[in-house]
Amino acid sequence: MIQAANVTLRLGKRALFEDVNIKFTEGNCYGLIGANGAGKSTFLKILSGQIEPTNGDIIITPGQRLSFLQQDHFKYDEFDVLNTVIMGNQKLYDIMKEKDAIYAKEDFTEEDGIRSAELEGQFAEMDGWNAESDAAMLLNGLGIETDLHYKLMSELDGGEKVKVLLAQALFGNPDILLLDEPTNHLDMEAIRWLEEFLINFENTVIVVSHDRYFLNKVCTHTADIDYAKIQLYAGNYDFWYESSQLMVKQMKDANKKKEEKIKELQDFIQRFSANASKSKQATSRKKALDKIELDDIRPSSRKYPYINFKGNREIGNEVLTVEGISKTIDGVKVLDNVSFIVNREDKIGFVGPNTVATTTLFKIISGEMEPDEGSYKWGVTTTHGYFPKDNTKDFDCEDTIVDWLMPYSPEKDVTYVRGFMGRMLFAGEEGSKKVNVLSGGEKVRVMLSKMMIMGANVLILDEPTAHLDMESITALNNGVSSFNGVVLFESQDHQFVQTVANRIIEITPNGIIDKIGTYDDYLDNDELARKRQVMHMVTED
Repeated sequence: MIQAANVTLRLGKRALFEDVNIKFTEGNCYGLIGANGAGKSTFLKILSGQIEPTNGDIIITPGQRLSFLQQDHFKYDEFDVLNTVIMGNQKLYDIMKEKDAIYAKEDFTEEDGIRSAELEGQFAEMDGWNAESDAAMLLNGLGIETDLHYKLMSELDGGEKVKVLLAQALFGNPDILLLDEPTNHLDMEAIRWLEEFLINFENTVIVVSHDRYFLNKVCTHTADIDYAKIQLYAGNYDFWYESSQLMVKQMKDANKKKEEKIKELQDFIQRFSANASKSKQATSRKKALDKIELDDIRPSSRKYPYINFKGNREIGNEVLTVEGISKTIDGVKVLDNVSFIVNREDKIGFVGPNTVATTTLFKIISGEMEPDEGSYKWGVTTTHGYFPKDNTKDFDCEDTIVDWLMPYSPEKDVTYVRGFMGRMLFAGEEGSKKVNVLSGGEKVRVMLSKMMIMGANVLILDEPTAHLDMESITALNNGVSSFNGVVLFESQDHQFVQTVANRIIEITPNGIIDKIGTYDDYLDNDELARKRQVMHMVTED
Protein backbone atom coordinates (compact mmCIF):
# COMPACT_ATOMS: atom_id res chain seq x y z
CA MET A 1 0.00 0.00 0.00
CA ILE A 2 1.18 3.52 -0.78
CA GLN A 3 -0.65 6.61 0.45
CA ALA A 4 -0.43 10.38 0.03
CA ALA A 5 -1.45 12.18 3.22
CA ASN A 6 -2.22 15.92 2.94
CA VAL A 7 0.33 16.31 0.17
CA THR A 8 0.89 19.83 -1.15
CA LEU A 9 3.45 20.90 -3.72
CA ARG A 10 3.99 24.57 -4.45
CA LEU A 11 5.98 25.88 -7.38
CA GLY A 12 6.45 29.53 -6.50
CA LYS A 13 2.99 30.94 -5.83
CA ARG A 14 1.24 28.17 -7.75
CA ALA A 15 -0.01 25.07 -5.96
CA LEU A 16 0.41 22.08 -8.27
CA PHE A 17 -1.17 19.88 -5.57
CA GLU A 18 -3.17 21.04 -2.56
CA ASP A 19 -3.89 18.75 0.43
CA VAL A 20 -4.06 15.57 -1.66
CA ASN A 21 -5.24 12.49 0.23
CA ILE A 22 -5.32 9.23 -1.70
CA LYS A 23 -4.54 5.59 -1.01
CA PHE A 24 -3.36 3.00 -3.58
CA THR A 25 -3.90 -0.58 -2.48
CA GLU A 26 -2.59 -4.00 -3.39
CA GLY A 27 -4.09 -5.89 -6.30
CA ASN A 28 -5.19 -2.77 -8.20
CA CYS A 29 -3.86 -0.89 -11.21
CA TYR A 30 -4.46 2.86 -11.13
CA GLY A 31 -4.44 5.01 -14.26
CA LEU A 32 -3.25 8.52 -13.35
CA ILE A 33 -4.82 10.97 -15.80
CA GLY A 34 -5.04 14.73 -16.26
CA ALA A 35 -4.41 17.51 -18.73
CA ASN A 36 -0.88 18.38 -19.84
CA GLY A 37 0.77 20.29 -17.02
CA ALA A 38 -1.60 18.92 -14.36
CA GLY A 39 1.35 17.19 -12.66
CA LYS A 40 1.00 13.48 -13.47
CA SER A 41 4.73 12.79 -13.80
CA THR A 42 5.49 15.09 -10.88
CA PHE A 43 3.08 13.17 -8.64
CA LEU A 44 4.80 9.89 -9.55
CA LYS A 45 8.13 11.48 -8.61
CA ILE A 46 6.66 12.54 -5.26
CA LEU A 47 5.44 8.99 -4.64
CA SER A 48 8.85 7.55 -5.55
CA GLY A 49 10.75 10.02 -3.36
CA GLN A 50 12.48 11.81 -6.24
CA ILE A 51 10.69 15.06 -5.29
CA GLU A 52 9.91 16.22 -1.76
CA PRO A 53 6.42 17.72 -1.30
CA THR A 54 6.07 21.15 0.28
CA ASN A 55 3.79 19.65 2.92
CA GLY A 56 2.38 16.23 3.71
CA ASP A 57 3.75 12.70 3.69
CA ILE A 58 4.04 9.63 1.49
CA ILE A 59 3.36 6.50 3.52
CA ILE A 60 4.44 3.06 2.30
CA THR A 61 3.69 -0.22 4.07
CA PRO A 62 6.88 -1.18 5.98
CA GLY A 63 9.02 -3.74 4.17
CA GLN A 64 7.48 -3.16 0.74
CA ARG A 65 9.72 -2.47 -2.26
CA LEU A 66 8.88 0.31 -4.71
CA SER A 67 10.07 0.27 -8.31
CA PHE A 68 9.71 2.94 -10.99
CA LEU A 69 10.49 3.33 -14.68
CA GLN A 70 13.72 5.27 -15.11
CA GLN A 71 13.58 8.17 -17.56
CA ASP A 72 17.36 8.72 -17.95
CA HIS A 73 18.25 6.55 -20.94
CA PHE A 74 22.00 7.06 -20.47
CA LYS A 75 22.24 6.30 -16.74
CA TYR A 76 23.34 2.69 -17.22
CA ASP A 77 25.49 2.99 -20.34
CA GLU A 78 28.53 1.46 -18.59
CA PHE A 79 26.61 -1.67 -17.53
CA ASP A 80 25.56 -4.67 -19.56
CA VAL A 81 21.89 -5.23 -20.33
CA LEU A 82 21.26 -8.18 -18.01
CA ASN A 83 22.82 -6.48 -14.98
CA THR A 84 20.88 -3.29 -15.74
CA VAL A 85 17.64 -5.25 -15.44
CA ILE A 86 18.72 -6.95 -12.19
CA MET A 87 19.49 -3.50 -10.72
CA GLY A 88 15.72 -3.10 -10.61
CA ASN A 89 16.08 -4.91 -7.27
CA GLN A 90 19.02 -2.90 -5.93
CA LYS A 91 19.35 -4.93 -2.73
CA LEU A 92 19.66 -8.19 -4.66
CA TYR A 93 22.15 -6.63 -7.08
CA ASP A 94 24.29 -5.30 -4.20
CA ILE A 95 24.32 -8.76 -2.60
CA MET A 96 25.44 -10.30 -5.90
CA LYS A 97 28.27 -7.78 -6.32
CA GLU A 98 29.49 -8.12 -2.72
CA LYS A 99 29.34 -11.90 -2.96
CA ASP A 100 31.34 -11.91 -6.20
CA ALA A 101 33.91 -9.53 -4.73
CA ILE A 102 34.47 -11.78 -1.69
CA TYR A 103 34.88 -14.90 -3.85
CA ALA A 104 37.35 -13.05 -6.09
CA LYS A 105 39.71 -12.42 -3.15
CA GLU A 106 43.03 -14.25 -3.16
CA ASP A 107 43.31 -14.22 0.66
CA PHE A 108 39.89 -15.56 1.71
CA THR A 109 39.58 -15.02 5.51
CA GLU A 110 37.33 -16.58 8.13
CA GLU A 111 35.37 -13.31 8.28
CA ASP A 112 34.90 -13.53 4.53
CA GLY A 113 33.50 -17.03 4.94
CA ILE A 114 31.01 -15.89 7.57
CA ARG A 115 29.95 -12.90 5.48
CA SER A 116 29.62 -14.96 2.30
CA ALA A 117 27.41 -17.45 4.13
CA GLU A 118 25.15 -14.60 5.27
CA LEU A 119 25.01 -13.25 1.74
CA GLU A 120 24.24 -16.67 0.26
CA GLY A 121 21.31 -17.04 2.67
CA GLN A 122 19.90 -13.64 1.71
CA PHE A 123 20.56 -14.39 -1.96
CA ALA A 124 18.59 -17.64 -1.78
CA GLU A 125 15.71 -15.97 0.13
CA MET A 126 15.43 -13.35 -2.64
CA ASP A 127 15.37 -16.07 -5.33
CA GLY A 128 18.73 -14.85 -6.59
CA TRP A 129 19.57 -18.08 -8.40
CA ASN A 130 16.77 -17.33 -10.85
CA ALA A 131 17.63 -13.64 -11.25
CA GLU A 132 19.38 -13.96 -14.61
CA SER A 133 16.75 -16.25 -16.11
CA ASP A 134 13.94 -14.00 -14.81
CA ALA A 135 15.64 -10.94 -16.28
CA ALA A 136 16.17 -12.73 -19.59
CA MET A 137 12.48 -13.73 -19.68
CA LEU A 138 11.38 -10.11 -19.23
CA LEU A 139 13.78 -8.92 -21.94
CA ASN A 140 12.65 -11.58 -24.40
CA GLY A 141 9.01 -10.77 -23.69
CA LEU A 142 9.64 -7.14 -24.59
CA GLY A 143 11.47 -8.08 -27.78
CA ILE A 144 15.13 -7.78 -26.66
CA GLU A 145 16.77 -10.82 -28.24
CA THR A 146 19.19 -12.98 -26.27
CA ASP A 147 22.24 -11.87 -28.28
CA LEU A 148 21.79 -8.36 -26.82
CA HIS A 149 21.63 -9.44 -23.16
CA TYR A 150 25.39 -9.23 -22.58
CA LYS A 151 26.04 -6.07 -24.60
CA LEU A 152 26.63 -2.73 -22.93
CA MET A 153 23.64 -0.41 -22.70
CA SER A 154 25.66 2.16 -24.66
CA GLU A 155 25.56 -0.19 -27.66
CA LEU A 156 21.74 -0.24 -27.80
CA ASP A 157 19.54 2.16 -29.71
CA GLY A 158 16.96 4.37 -28.02
CA GLY A 159 14.02 2.01 -28.44
CA GLU A 160 15.98 -0.95 -27.08
CA LYS A 161 17.10 1.07 -24.04
CA VAL A 162 13.48 1.94 -23.25
CA LYS A 163 12.59 -1.76 -23.22
CA VAL A 164 15.52 -2.64 -20.96
CA LEU A 165 14.58 0.08 -18.47
CA LEU A 166 11.00 -1.16 -18.50
CA ALA A 167 12.22 -4.71 -17.80
CA GLN A 168 14.27 -3.24 -14.93
CA ALA A 169 11.15 -1.67 -13.40
CA LEU A 170 9.21 -4.93 -13.68
CA PHE A 171 12.03 -7.12 -12.35
CA GLY A 172 11.76 -8.95 -9.05
CA ASN A 173 8.03 -8.63 -8.44
CA PRO A 174 8.03 -5.19 -6.76
CA ASP A 175 5.27 -4.47 -4.24
CA ILE A 176 4.59 -1.04 -5.75
CA LEU A 177 5.20 -0.31 -9.43
CA LEU A 178 5.19 3.24 -10.85
CA LEU A 179 5.19 3.54 -14.65
CA ASP A 180 5.40 6.88 -16.48
CA GLU A 181 4.42 6.45 -20.15
CA PRO A 182 5.60 2.82 -20.36
CA THR A 183 4.22 2.29 -23.89
CA ASN A 184 6.24 5.13 -25.43
CA HIS A 185 8.58 3.80 -28.16
CA LEU A 186 7.20 0.27 -27.78
CA ASP A 187 5.99 -1.68 -30.79
CA MET A 188 2.54 -3.27 -30.75
CA GLU A 189 3.86 -6.72 -29.79
CA ALA A 190 5.73 -5.33 -26.79
CA ILE A 191 2.65 -3.33 -25.71
CA ARG A 192 0.48 -6.45 -25.89
CA TRP A 193 3.04 -8.36 -23.80
CA LEU A 194 3.11 -5.55 -21.21
CA GLU A 195 -0.69 -5.50 -21.06
CA GLU A 196 -0.78 -9.20 -20.20
CA PHE A 197 2.01 -8.78 -17.64
CA LEU A 198 0.15 -6.01 -15.80
CA ILE A 199 -3.21 -7.77 -15.99
CA ASN A 200 -1.62 -10.73 -14.18
CA PHE A 201 0.45 -8.58 -11.79
CA GLU A 202 -0.91 -9.03 -8.24
CA ASN A 203 0.62 -6.01 -6.47
CA THR A 204 0.03 -2.23 -6.75
CA VAL A 205 0.50 -0.43 -10.08
CA ILE A 206 0.19 3.30 -10.78
CA VAL A 207 0.58 4.20 -14.46
CA VAL A 208 0.58 7.37 -16.52
CA SER A 209 -0.20 6.85 -20.20
CA HIS A 210 -1.79 8.62 -23.17
CA ASP A 211 -2.73 5.24 -24.66
CA ARG A 212 -6.47 4.96 -24.01
CA TYR A 213 -6.70 1.31 -25.08
CA PHE A 214 -3.82 0.42 -22.77
CA LEU A 215 -5.47 2.17 -19.80
CA ASN A 216 -8.78 0.47 -20.53
CA LYS A 217 -7.07 -2.90 -20.74
CA VAL A 218 -4.99 -2.83 -17.55
CA CYS A 219 -6.57 -0.35 -15.09
CA THR A 220 -9.00 -1.24 -12.32
CA HIS A 221 -9.19 2.37 -11.11
CA THR A 222 -8.71 5.88 -12.47
CA ALA A 223 -7.12 8.74 -10.51
CA ASP A 224 -8.01 12.07 -12.11
CA ILE A 225 -5.86 15.15 -11.46
CA ASP A 226 -7.79 18.41 -11.84
CA TYR A 227 -7.74 21.70 -9.93
CA ALA A 228 -4.74 20.57 -7.80
CA LYS A 229 -6.79 17.66 -6.41
CA ILE A 230 -6.86 13.94 -7.23
CA GLN A 231 -10.25 12.23 -7.44
CA LEU A 232 -10.36 8.45 -7.40
CA TYR A 233 -12.87 6.49 -9.53
CA ALA A 234 -13.47 2.75 -9.71
CA GLY A 235 -13.14 1.52 -13.29
CA ASN A 236 -10.93 2.08 -16.33
CA TYR A 237 -10.49 5.19 -18.50
CA ASP A 238 -13.68 4.75 -20.56
CA PHE A 239 -15.69 4.21 -17.38
CA TRP A 240 -14.19 7.41 -15.91
CA TYR A 241 -14.92 9.38 -19.09
CA GLU A 242 -18.54 8.24 -19.32
CA SER A 243 -19.04 8.73 -15.57
CA SER A 244 -17.57 12.23 -15.54
CA GLN A 245 -19.60 13.29 -18.59
CA LEU A 246 -22.76 11.86 -17.02
CA MET A 247 -22.01 13.60 -13.72
CA VAL A 248 -21.67 16.99 -15.41
CA LYS A 249 -24.87 16.40 -17.41
CA GLN A 250 -26.80 15.47 -14.26
CA MET A 251 -25.53 18.56 -12.47
CA LYS A 252 -26.49 20.77 -15.41
CA ASP A 253 -29.95 19.17 -15.60
CA ALA A 254 -30.44 19.68 -11.85
CA ASN A 255 -29.34 23.29 -12.18
CA LYS A 256 -31.72 23.83 -15.07
CA LYS A 257 -34.63 22.66 -12.91
CA LYS A 258 -33.46 24.91 -10.09
CA GLU A 259 -33.18 27.87 -12.47
CA GLU A 260 -36.76 27.24 -13.65
CA LYS A 261 -37.94 27.11 -10.03
CA ILE A 262 -36.03 30.32 -9.20
CA LYS A 263 -37.61 32.09 -12.19
CA GLU A 264 -41.07 30.93 -11.10
CA LEU A 265 -40.54 32.18 -7.55
CA GLN A 266 -39.06 35.47 -8.72
CA ASP A 267 -42.06 36.08 -10.99
CA PHE A 268 -44.47 35.36 -8.12
CA ILE A 269 -42.60 37.68 -5.73
CA GLN A 270 -42.51 40.45 -8.32
CA ARG A 271 -46.21 40.18 -9.12
CA PHE A 272 -47.61 39.91 -5.57
CA SER A 273 -45.15 41.53 -3.18
CA ALA A 274 -47.13 44.81 -3.42
CA ASN A 275 -50.48 43.03 -2.98
CA ALA A 276 -51.51 42.98 0.70
CA SER A 277 -53.60 39.81 0.34
CA LYS A 278 -50.71 37.94 -1.26
CA SER A 279 -47.80 39.50 0.65
CA LYS A 280 -47.60 36.63 3.12
CA GLN A 281 -47.26 34.11 0.26
CA ALA A 282 -44.70 36.35 -1.44
CA THR A 283 -42.62 36.46 1.73
CA SER A 284 -42.81 32.66 1.96
CA ARG A 285 -41.71 32.34 -1.67
CA LYS A 286 -38.79 34.68 -1.04
CA LYS A 287 -37.59 32.51 1.84
CA ALA A 288 -37.82 29.46 -0.44
CA LEU A 289 -35.91 31.33 -3.13
CA ASP A 290 -33.10 32.21 -0.72
CA LYS A 291 -32.59 28.51 0.07
CA ILE A 292 -32.05 27.49 -3.56
CA GLU A 293 -28.36 27.34 -4.51
CA LEU A 294 -27.04 26.44 -7.92
CA ASP A 295 -24.38 23.75 -7.86
CA ASP A 296 -20.98 25.15 -8.72
CA ILE A 297 -20.08 23.29 -11.90
CA ARG A 298 -16.45 24.03 -12.49
CA PRO A 299 -15.44 23.48 -16.08
CA SER A 300 -12.62 20.95 -16.42
CA SER A 301 -9.12 22.33 -16.88
CA ARG A 302 -8.87 20.08 -19.93
CA LYS A 303 -8.97 21.75 -23.33
CA TYR A 304 -10.01 19.87 -26.45
CA PRO A 305 -8.81 21.11 -29.84
CA TYR A 306 -11.23 20.99 -32.77
CA ILE A 307 -9.80 18.85 -35.58
CA ASN A 308 -11.77 18.64 -38.82
CA PHE A 309 -10.07 17.57 -42.05
CA LYS A 310 -11.93 18.43 -45.23
CA GLY A 311 -10.70 17.81 -48.77
CA ASN A 312 -11.00 20.76 -51.17
CA ARG A 313 -12.01 18.44 -54.00
CA GLU A 314 -13.70 15.06 -54.28
CA ILE A 315 -11.35 12.15 -54.79
CA GLY A 316 -11.63 9.98 -57.91
CA ASN A 317 -11.47 6.20 -58.33
CA GLU A 318 -7.72 6.18 -58.98
CA VAL A 319 -5.87 7.11 -55.81
CA LEU A 320 -2.42 5.52 -55.53
CA THR A 321 -0.62 2.63 -57.19
CA VAL A 322 2.65 1.36 -55.69
CA GLU A 323 4.64 -1.06 -57.85
CA GLY A 324 7.75 -2.98 -56.79
CA ILE A 325 9.26 -0.33 -54.53
CA SER A 326 12.58 -1.29 -52.91
CA LYS A 327 14.88 0.80 -50.73
CA THR A 328 18.16 0.10 -48.93
CA ILE A 329 19.30 2.38 -46.08
CA ASP A 330 22.74 2.03 -44.47
CA GLY A 331 23.18 -1.38 -46.04
CA VAL A 332 19.82 -2.69 -44.81
CA LYS A 333 17.03 -3.41 -47.28
CA VAL A 334 14.04 -1.88 -45.51
CA LEU A 335 11.64 -2.18 -48.47
CA ASP A 336 11.75 -5.15 -50.82
CA ASN A 337 9.49 -5.17 -53.88
CA VAL A 338 6.47 -3.59 -52.13
CA SER A 339 3.31 -3.32 -54.24
CA PHE A 340 -0.31 -2.41 -53.46
CA ILE A 341 -3.21 -0.31 -54.77
CA VAL A 342 -5.08 2.24 -52.67
CA ASN A 343 -8.83 2.62 -53.25
CA ARG A 344 -10.96 5.74 -52.76
CA GLU A 345 -12.61 4.54 -49.53
CA ASP A 346 -9.46 3.15 -47.89
CA LYS A 347 -8.20 4.10 -44.45
CA ILE A 348 -5.13 1.91 -44.21
CA GLY A 349 -3.36 1.26 -40.93
CA PHE A 350 0.26 0.18 -41.41
CA VAL A 351 1.19 -2.05 -38.46
CA GLY A 352 3.94 -4.39 -37.28
CA PRO A 353 7.37 -4.04 -35.68
CA ASN A 354 9.10 -2.74 -38.82
CA THR A 355 8.27 0.95 -38.34
CA VAL A 356 11.37 2.02 -40.32
CA ALA A 357 9.89 0.37 -43.41
CA THR A 358 6.60 2.25 -43.05
CA THR A 359 8.33 5.59 -42.45
CA THR A 360 10.52 5.00 -45.52
CA LEU A 361 7.49 4.13 -47.65
CA PHE A 362 5.65 7.27 -46.49
CA LYS A 363 8.68 9.43 -47.31
CA ILE A 364 8.85 7.93 -50.82
CA ILE A 365 5.17 8.32 -51.74
CA SER A 366 5.13 11.88 -50.32
CA GLY A 367 8.12 12.84 -52.47
CA GLU A 368 10.60 13.20 -49.61
CA MET A 369 12.78 10.30 -50.75
CA GLU A 370 13.52 8.41 -53.98
CA PRO A 371 13.12 4.61 -54.20
CA ASP A 372 16.03 2.46 -55.39
CA GLU A 373 13.63 0.45 -57.54
CA GLY A 374 9.96 0.53 -58.45
CA SER A 375 7.50 3.37 -58.83
CA TYR A 376 4.34 4.95 -57.50
CA LYS A 377 1.58 6.92 -59.19
CA TRP A 378 -0.99 9.27 -57.65
CA GLY A 379 -4.40 9.73 -59.24
CA VAL A 380 -4.99 13.05 -61.01
CA THR A 381 -7.70 14.09 -58.51
CA THR A 382 -5.58 13.50 -55.42
CA THR A 383 -3.84 16.02 -53.20
CA HIS A 384 -1.95 14.65 -50.23
CA GLY A 385 -0.89 16.07 -46.88
CA TYR A 386 2.08 14.46 -45.13
CA PHE A 387 2.59 14.32 -41.37
CA PRO A 388 6.22 13.14 -40.76
CA LYS A 389 7.33 11.16 -37.72
CA ASP A 390 10.29 13.51 -37.25
CA ASN A 391 9.38 17.18 -37.77
CA THR A 392 12.70 18.65 -36.57
CA LYS A 393 13.72 20.15 -39.91
CA ASP A 394 10.23 21.58 -40.49
CA PHE A 395 10.56 23.85 -37.45
CA ASP A 396 14.22 24.81 -37.79
CA CYS A 397 13.49 28.50 -38.40
CA GLU A 398 12.64 31.75 -36.64
CA ASP A 399 9.06 32.04 -38.01
CA THR A 400 6.09 32.66 -35.74
CA ILE A 401 3.26 30.14 -35.94
CA VAL A 402 1.20 32.52 -38.10
CA ASP A 403 4.06 33.14 -40.54
CA TRP A 404 4.90 29.44 -40.68
CA LEU A 405 1.32 28.46 -41.60
CA MET A 406 0.64 31.27 -44.09
CA PRO A 407 2.33 29.65 -47.18
CA TYR A 408 0.02 26.63 -46.87
CA SER A 409 -3.16 28.67 -46.79
CA PRO A 410 -5.20 29.15 -49.99
CA GLU A 411 -6.32 32.50 -48.54
CA LYS A 412 -3.46 34.83 -47.62
CA ASP A 413 -5.38 36.34 -44.76
CA VAL A 414 -4.12 36.39 -41.17
CA THR A 415 -7.64 36.17 -39.72
CA TYR A 416 -8.35 33.05 -41.81
CA VAL A 417 -5.16 31.35 -40.60
CA ARG A 418 -5.76 32.40 -37.00
CA GLY A 419 -9.14 30.67 -37.20
CA PHE A 420 -7.37 27.32 -37.69
CA MET A 421 -4.89 28.17 -34.96
CA GLY A 422 -7.70 28.92 -32.54
CA ARG A 423 -9.17 25.49 -33.19
CA MET A 424 -5.81 24.02 -32.17
CA LEU A 425 -5.65 26.06 -28.92
CA PHE A 426 -3.28 28.76 -30.22
CA ALA A 427 -5.42 31.74 -29.32
CA GLY A 428 -4.39 35.39 -29.01
CA GLU A 429 -0.69 35.94 -28.37
CA GLU A 430 -0.01 32.20 -28.67
CA GLY A 431 0.16 32.69 -32.44
CA SER A 432 3.17 34.96 -32.02
CA LYS A 433 5.31 32.16 -30.58
CA LYS A 434 8.30 31.18 -32.66
CA VAL A 435 7.98 27.62 -33.97
CA ASN A 436 11.52 26.61 -32.94
CA VAL A 437 10.67 27.00 -29.22
CA LEU A 438 7.41 25.01 -29.27
CA SER A 439 7.01 21.84 -27.22
CA GLY A 440 6.60 18.48 -28.94
CA GLY A 441 2.81 18.55 -28.50
CA GLU A 442 2.56 22.13 -29.76
CA LYS A 443 4.55 21.27 -32.89
CA VAL A 444 2.18 18.39 -33.60
CA ARG A 445 -0.81 20.72 -33.28
CA VAL A 446 0.82 23.18 -35.69
CA MET A 447 1.42 20.36 -38.19
CA LEU A 448 -2.22 19.33 -37.90
CA SER A 449 -3.28 22.97 -38.43
CA LYS A 450 -1.22 22.96 -41.63
CA MET A 451 -2.95 19.79 -42.86
CA MET A 452 -6.40 21.22 -42.15
CA ILE A 453 -5.55 24.46 -43.98
CA MET A 454 -4.20 22.59 -47.03
CA GLY A 455 -7.48 20.74 -47.57
CA ALA A 456 -5.84 17.57 -48.95
CA ASN A 457 -8.08 14.62 -49.79
CA VAL A 458 -5.38 12.07 -48.85
CA LEU A 459 -3.74 12.13 -45.42
CA ILE A 460 -0.39 10.40 -44.79
CA LEU A 461 0.12 10.26 -41.03
CA ASP A 462 3.29 8.81 -39.46
CA GLU A 463 2.75 8.45 -35.70
CA PRO A 464 0.44 11.47 -35.37
CA THR A 465 -0.54 10.70 -31.75
CA ALA A 466 3.04 10.91 -30.43
CA HIS A 467 3.57 13.87 -28.04
CA LEU A 468 -0.19 14.61 -27.81
CA ASP A 469 -2.18 14.64 -24.59
CA MET A 470 -5.29 12.52 -24.17
CA GLU A 471 -7.65 15.33 -25.17
CA SER A 472 -5.78 16.06 -28.41
CA ILE A 473 -5.57 12.35 -29.24
CA THR A 474 -9.34 12.04 -28.77
CA ALA A 475 -9.93 15.09 -31.01
CA LEU A 476 -7.54 13.74 -33.67
CA ASN A 477 -9.14 10.31 -33.49
CA ASN A 478 -12.58 11.84 -34.09
CA GLY A 479 -11.28 14.09 -36.88
CA VAL A 480 -9.57 11.29 -38.83
CA SER A 481 -12.49 8.88 -38.29
CA SER A 482 -14.99 11.37 -39.77
CA PHE A 483 -12.68 12.44 -42.65
CA ASN A 484 -14.31 11.55 -46.01
CA GLY A 485 -11.01 11.11 -47.87
CA VAL A 486 -8.27 8.47 -47.93
CA VAL A 487 -5.93 7.91 -44.98
CA LEU A 488 -2.59 6.06 -44.88
CA PHE A 489 -1.24 5.99 -41.35
CA GLU A 490 0.93 4.35 -38.74
CA SER A 491 0.27 4.63 -35.00
CA GLN A 492 1.16 2.73 -31.84
CA ASP A 493 -2.19 3.81 -30.33
CA HIS A 494 -4.31 0.67 -30.49
CA GLN A 495 -7.64 2.47 -30.15
CA PHE A 496 -6.69 4.94 -32.89
CA VAL A 497 -5.85 2.12 -35.31
CA GLN A 498 -8.92 0.10 -34.36
CA THR A 499 -11.40 2.96 -34.78
CA VAL A 500 -9.90 4.51 -37.95
CA ALA A 501 -8.61 1.68 -40.16
CA ASN A 502 -10.80 -0.38 -42.49
CA ARG A 503 -7.75 -2.07 -44.04
CA ILE A 504 -4.49 -3.27 -42.48
CA ILE A 505 -1.09 -3.65 -44.16
CA GLU A 506 2.00 -5.10 -42.49
CA ILE A 507 5.37 -4.88 -44.25
CA THR A 508 7.38 -8.03 -43.48
CA PRO A 509 10.77 -9.33 -44.74
CA ASN A 510 8.81 -11.76 -46.94
CA GLY A 511 6.48 -9.19 -48.51
CA ILE A 512 3.32 -7.45 -47.31
CA ILE A 513 0.28 -8.81 -45.52
CA ASP A 514 -2.80 -6.96 -46.76
CA LYS A 515 -6.17 -7.54 -45.03
CA ILE A 516 -9.56 -5.82 -45.28
CA GLY A 517 -11.11 -5.26 -41.84
CA THR A 518 -10.36 -3.74 -38.46
CA TYR A 519 -7.14 -3.98 -36.51
CA ASP A 520 -8.67 -6.33 -33.93
CA ASP A 521 -9.82 -8.62 -36.76
CA TYR A 522 -6.27 -8.63 -38.07
CA LEU A 523 -4.82 -9.44 -34.63
CA ASP A 524 -7.34 -12.24 -34.10
CA ASN A 525 -6.48 -13.75 -37.47
CA ASP A 526 -2.76 -13.33 -36.79
CA GLU A 527 -3.09 -15.02 -33.40
CA LEU A 528 -5.12 -17.86 -34.94
CA ALA A 529 -2.47 -18.32 -37.66
CA ARG A 530 0.27 -18.55 -35.02
CA LYS A 531 -1.71 -21.13 -33.04
CA ARG A 532 -2.24 -23.18 -36.19
CA GLN A 533 1.47 -22.99 -36.95
CA VAL A 534 2.33 -24.22 -33.45
CA MET A 535 -0.22 -27.05 -33.73
CA HIS A 536 1.25 -28.00 -37.11
CA MET A 537 4.77 -28.13 -35.64
CA VAL A 538 3.58 -30.26 -32.71
CA THR A 539 1.80 -32.63 -35.10
CA GLU A 540 4.95 -32.98 -37.19
CA ASP A 541 6.99 -33.79 -34.08
